[in-house]
Amino acid sequence: MTVALVHGNPESAAIWDPLVAELARAGVDDVVRLSPPGFGVPLPAGFPATVTAYRDWLISELERFDRPVDLLGHDWGGGHLGTALMHRPELVRSWASDALSLFEPDYVWHDLAQTWQTPGDGEASLDEMFAGTPAERAERLQAFGIGRPEALQIAGVQGDEMKQAILALYRSAAQPAMAELGKGLPTLASRPGLALVATADPFGGDEELRRRAAERAGAEVAVLDGLGHWWMAEDPARGARVLTAFWRARAWSP
Repeated sequence: MTVALVHGNPESAAIWDPLVAELARAGVDDVVRLSPPGFGVPLPAGFPATVTAYRDWLISELERFDRPVDLLGHDWGGGHLGTALMHRPELVRSWASDALSLFEPDYVWHDLAQTWQTPGDGEASLDEMFAGTPAERAERLQAFGIGRPEALQIAGVQGDEMKQAILALYRSAAQPAMAELGKGLPTLASRPGLALVATADPFGGDEELRRRAAERAGAEVAVLDGLGHWWMAEDPARGARVLTAFWRARAWSP
């Protein structure tokens, strides 16, 4: 029973540390972290860092496993999960995502994303965001609920390659690109799915939008009341309880 985790922006795989520790306490110790190129791992030369490039990257990573995995995606990791499973749902036994709303036809990108999608403004925004020392960047991450050890690790890999990846990814995802991709969301219903709804997350639209996406994907809904975008750092124990309950009921039952 392998659980595979895919993180998002502007993160590294360290964002999962608190959740992985809680999963281990719950008896889930076969956990693999898949890092999208440019986000905590090098950006290969020639990798275009577009929505479709990350889709193909994740498909290739999932093909490496001997058997289908239980896949969890956060932020853009949830977006990559969606696009990959629209094409190859058989590569997973189950899936969970906190980013299904990206595929709703009336999803509107948040203000920061729209800035990154704007030439010139996006570059200036990321120059400011990644300015300062790793310790200074870590302090800014901590303000969002990320623990200091994880924040320091993430801040240490934020640099030019991540900027390049962010700009290319968000610009390739400007509407109507995501709405068009979202036509394939019902394909995800062929595998057990869980939509995680963190009610204090400002980036994914309102709860109604997220529930509509979950319905189209044939997913169960787990509401993480009061938790924000980095729910796995704010309350990893609650996240682990929700996930293990889903896996044991839907994925790991005989």
